[in-house]
Amino acid sequence: MAEQGEKKENPMKELRIRKLCMNICVGESGDRLTRAAKVLEQLTGQTPVFSKARYTVRSFGIRRNEKIAVHCTVRGAKAEEILEKGLKVREYELRKNNFSDTGNFGFGIQEHIDLGIKYDPSIGIYGLDFYVVR
Repeated sequence: MAEQGEKKENPMKELRIRKLCMNICVGESGDRLTRAAKVLEQLTGQTPVFSKARYTVRSFGIRRNEKIAVHCTVRGAKAEEILEKGLKVREYELRKNNFSDTGNFGFGIQEHIDLGIKYDPSIGIYGLDFYVVR
């Protein structure tokens, strides 16, 4: 019989991350979008990918196939490090509806400077979304 002082860890409680997807949606192409891309590049060290609008929304001034967002996928130890910073901003508290049935979850932060990136007036402040796929 095992000793009372030695307690086994439950392997199902371990958090495994397959990938971390980060997204900044600006809603317009141009200078604001390229500055948002710089923010993601500073955070991840990778070149981000631009996302296009699926259809035209005249009330928002968005045309079909116009680049309106930028996203980046990070894996491995770098993903865990960035996720730790993001959860620290949210004070390690997420709501129940942030989680999917399969165990994936997502959350957003209001200002990227809370992650420890130095504020640059030429870039501005952007919010970003985190999506964790396990």
